[in-house]
Amino acid sequence: MNEANSYFAHPTAIIDEGCSIGAGTKIWHFAHIMPHCQIGENCNLGQNVVISPQVTLGKNVKVQNNVSIYTGVICEDDVFLGPSMVFTNVINPRSAVVRKNEYRPTWVRQGASIGANATIVCGHEIGAYAMIGAGAVVTHDVPAYALLVGNPARQIGWVSEYGHRLHFDTDGAAICPETAQQYRLQDGAVRRIA
Repeated sequence: MNEANSYFAHPTAIIDEGCSIGAGTKIWHFAHIMPHCQIGENCNLGQNVVISPQVTLGKNVKVQNNVSIYTGVICEDDVFLGPSMVFTNVINPRSAVVRKNEYRPTWVRQGASIGANATIVCGHEIGAYAMIGAGAVVTHDVPAYALLVGNPARQIGWVSEYGHRLHFDTDGAAICPETAQQYRLQDGAVRRIA
């Protein structure tokens, strides 16, 4: 535990100057936290995770092993990033062409989950509580509560805040089987109503 900042960093982790790391966060083996990133409280950053400059992670973000989060990515509270998932930050990368001023922002909204080995092409928004299946390749914005799978990713349904598939009746109402939270599907969008 780093007493001055009340977070834990494994001895093999590298933490550059100018980072803000919240209390209760755990940073594991061989992680690299680069300058000027902001990491919220109670995050868990797995083995071989790289957080690039100016990345923002909210509270309680879980980053599994072998994930690199590049400049331009913002993850809100309670986001889950599965093992070896990938973010891009330039739409047309070339080794011989410097495009650091062309990074496209990617937003991952509160409670969203991105599965193992998924790829998120830069410049898109993953809506709150959306669930991206393992291996999916996301090339467009994702609505809140949407369930996407495949390459290219396509929406196959909706999920609750607890990650359960929602089944809407003819009136556009659904109930989470775990929590009894109520949801409404209207005009192609889902919102929680109770």
